[in-house]
Amino acid sequence: MVTRGIACLGQQRQRAIIEAVRRFGDFSPRNDPYGEHDCAVVEVDGLSVIWKIDAYDLSMTMGSPDPLDPAATCRVLTIMLADEY
Repeated sequence: MVTRGIACLGQQRQRAIIEAVRRFGDFSPRNDPYGEHDCAVVEVDGLSVIWKIDAYDLSMTMGSPDPLDPAATCRVLTIMLADEY
């Protein structure tokens, strides 16, 4: 899922942002203190972009009862401009 701010940037910038999110792997205790690898901030073309993965139950009405179980979990990746947070 992308927010309105990302959607308004045009396809070329959206592709660059999605590629930066896809390639992100610079997790550290400073930016990922719980070791979950589910959220980060990336800089793309001078924009600060936040991405976050949330684990919902299958009805997508609350958090998953067991985020490690794919049979009980629907994961949603949200990408937004930092100023939309």
